[in-house]
Amino acid sequence: MAAPPSASPSPSPAAPGPGLATPGAVAVVVSALRAAGCVFAEEEAELLLGSARSQKELTSMVDRRAAGLPLEHVLGWAEFHGLRIAVDPGVFVPRRRTEFLVDQALARAPQTPVVVDLCCGSGALGAALAAALGAVEVHAADIDPAAVRCARRNLAPYGGLAHEGDLFDALPPGLRGRVGILTANVPYVPSDEVALLPPEARDHEPKTALDGGADGLDVLRRVAAGASEWLAPGGCLLTETSERQAPAAVAAFREAGLTTRLAESEELYAHVVIGVRS
Repeated sequence: MAAPPSASPSPSPAAPGPGLATPGAVAVVVSALRAAGCVFAEEEAELLLGSARSQKELTSMVDRRAAGLPLEHVLGWAEFHGLRIAVDPGVFVPRRRTEFLVDQALARAPQTPVVVDLCCGSGALGAALAAALGAVEVHAADIDPAAVRCARRNLAPYGGLAHEGDLFDALPPGLRGRVGILTANVPYVPSDEVALLPPEARDHEPKTALDGGADGLDVLRRVAAGASEWLAPGGCLLTETSERQAPAAVAAFREAGLTTRLAESEELYAHVVIGVRS
């Protein structure tokens, strides 16, 4: 997975912890978060107060957030497509804009029996698709062991499996030619721009989930080139990219023999390339 963080906190507000959310405590937490540069201090304070089970835990959570740890890593979860997705420290945080990719997948293959999520990170896409599709075989893969461990937890309620390895090499051979939805939220930040990312991403998420090579499209091209071997007839590959990279990403899909289109959401500022095996 790949993009810089969204501009607002991902999770929805929770109910304040018992006895913690006094006006004075709220003011102290908001002040600490503002001093640390948190733009949405009030919303984040509500989430932290709602998650903490004791004053000691609240203090620790506020300190970690003020030190720059992503909010989702502090909470231990992120809201994604109506689900609460576990997110361990060091694992890529699912972005709200990527919900658009899930919606595009559901619109194009609402009855597929097999879903595969490459570059899965926490497994958020696979979990969201499984929750929406019902009885479906779900596989996810990532090269990062920490991500695979996290994805296994998030996919377990749906009977999904997460595999460790490099893209298609991680998948069971029996999936070849059977995949109806193949998602790949690949890293797409150009290498020389990784250092320009916000500290939350640059310092706390794995570089393998961010760095997409010289033009940001190295992994995307590899996925596109191998997709037809794994997709069922009529199956679709979907991946996220930036507005600037979209024309080259579309070209890579077409060069791989996929019938390709670009879907865009102005509201989420999301760009999803969709390729179908004809």
